[in-house]
Amino acid sequence: MSDCEQGGDTNSYIGLRVASIFIILVGSGMGALFPVLAKKSSWLRVPDCVFDFAKYFGSGVIIATAFIHLLSPALGELGSPCLSPAWSEYPYALALAMLSLFSIFIVELVSFRWGTTKLSALNVAHATEIIASEGGSGEASLFGKTDPKPAAQTTVVDGNVLAQIVGLIILEFGLLLHSFLIGLTLAVSPAFKVLFIVIVFHQTFEGLGLGARLAQLKLSVRYRHVTIFAALLFAISTPVGIAIGLGVRETYNPRSATASIVSGVMDSLSAGILLYTGLVELLAHEFLFNKEMSEASDSKVAYAVICMLFGSVMMAFLGKWA
Repeated sequence: MSDCEQGGDTNSYIGLRVASIFIILVGSGMGALFPVLAKKSSWLRVPDCVFDFAKYFGSGVIIATAFIHLLSPALGELGSPCLSPAWSEYPYALALAMLSLFSIFIVELVSFRWGTTKLSALNVAHATEIIASEGGSGEASLFGKTDPKPAAQTTVVDGNVLAQIVGLIILEFGLLLHSFLIGLTLAVSPAFKVLFIVIVFHQTFEGLGLGARLAQLKLSVRYRHVTIFAALLFAISTPVGIAIGLGVRETYNPRSATASIVSGVMDSLSAGILLYTGLVELLAHEFLFNKEMSEASDSKVAYAVICMLFGSVMMAFLGKWA
């Protein structure tokens, strides 16, 4: 029987494979939740430099994940000998990643423009109500004690928060797809021991990067539970993949044509998402267009770049095994 027809690895390390659900859940959860809870907590004081390290380290992790852990495997999966020769006639993995990247750009562009327009309209209406209620039409009435923040300024602030939320939704979607797939693979992989150790570190690093981003998001008290929910959703993604993989381990073959196509397409799309998020949302916005960073000292900028490179090197190194 050829590799393309064989099922997954069904008998080895069953107990450890089951235990991996909970071990990876703890690692992913700690990585994603710790920055969020530390930022909210009044008794757990974490220095800002720790958050900065986690944020920039996570940026490097995400970029390396896109190239090494998603795009490279996608090229192999969609170039598998188990697929029809037509799949090797065009670089479908790269095309799908490009399609995903531009799709995410368009979605974010439309969302930001639509959201900013709506916020602007709401703030203008709010300002008009204040003027009418105070019986005046001048600047003093608008910028008095009733509403000390100008409507235009409020729109900019709210628009920036909206952009952060959209960016994080996109980032989390890409990470969830990837995390689910590696959980499914881990459940049936013959090289379980090595892959298991690597994925524990992999998910903890990714969770730390995501958690640091979630912790930096400035939301009103009413919506702060959203960040905890997002961290928990990431934490369970790989364990859910492992559980499903164990359930179908006797029939699921990660080398089959169907599995290769599904994994290759999803990895390609996820790679495009993380490439856009990592290079545009994280690198460009944090280093090039961030006023705080542009006014920072050379030593602070160098520290941020080193943290980012360290994260990318660590995640790229893990790519030797997973």
